[in-house]
Amino acid sequence: MIQNSRRKNESKSSLSLLSSDDVNKKTLINRIQSYFYSHHLAFSSATSRISSLPFQSLSISLVVAIALSLPAGFYVAVTNLQKIVNVTDSSNTITVFLKTTATQPQIELLKEKVSLDEGIEVIKYISSQQGLDEFRAESGFGDILKMLDENPLPPVFLIEPDKDIQNNSELIKKLVTRLKKEHLIENIQIDMMWLKRLQAILLVSERLSFMLGVILAFGVLLIISNAVALSLDSKSEEVIVIKLVGGTNAYVRRPFLYTGLCYGSFGGILSWIFIAIAVYWLSIPIEKLSALYQSSIELEGLGFFGLISLISIGVSLGLLGAWLAVTRQLSAIEPK
Repeated sequence: MIQNSRRKNESKSSLSLLSSDDVNKKTLINRIQSYFYSHHLAFSSATSRISSLPFQSLSISLVVAIALSLPAGFYVAVTNLQKIVNVTDSSNTITVFLKTTATQPQIELLKEKVSLDEGIEVIKYISSQQGLDEFRAESGFGDILKMLDENPLPPVFLIEPDKDIQNNSELIKKLVTRLKKEHLIENIQIDMMWLKRLQAILLVSERLSFMLGVILAFGVLLIISNAVALSLDSKSEEVIVIKLVGGTNAYVRRPFLYTGLCYGSFGGILSWIFIAIAVYWLSIPIEKLSALYQSSIELEGLGFFGLISLISIGVSLGLLGAWLAVTRQLSAIEPK
């Protein structure tokens, strides 16, 4: 009898434990469901509010898109210019003009001597006649050149510096100084100053785009914050009723956060579209221009990761602006 009673008590206790575990699981599931349901209601409320005011919502999204497009456009421009600079850096050619009185054996000896320099990777010789033939073919002044008594073009060395010194202006200058010591060399042409200026402009443009992005980010925050604040003012009586029935500040804040999220995401998508259109519009004349210089330059847009970045930035600014606006005004809206 005693053992039977113990077994019954143990079975009852185990059932009570199982029932308590089931209750806890059901409670947890209900909480998760209610959490997602409340977010679903908040998102539906935000989208219905935005769709009820299409012109205002589109205007805010366009302002956000313009604010994001300006620094992003600077970034795209700097990226493409940097690509051009890298291509130019990798093909720094030193043009060495020889004296017209130099004989062919002297030129051959000089070429062998210069090619031994450790700073030179490739040296190409263009004779006076070759230079004249190329100039006649490319310029179209063949008939005029026939009137000349002698060939005015000097022999030329085209020197490609070693890869280790191509991007080092000081080492390039030292190489030019060594070449100038040769008595058969008349003149040396290398224009790296424009490259330095372009690199300096790119550095300034990078910092300018960053500063512009920070300033416009504050502008986006103000725009979204004011828009959400106006929307909250129009719903002040509804907010008071929600607070009277026990609604928390987080519950009241949630739909407006989704509103800011929608403004930011729409603005990021529109910004990416604007930049894609601008890149496509500029790519056609740039391709024609690069063809004239016998090169191939293709503009690069933001791509998929750029789209994700713009949406992420827009969403972050939208959420932050909405949170600041709602937090500031909820303290002023209290039921009496």
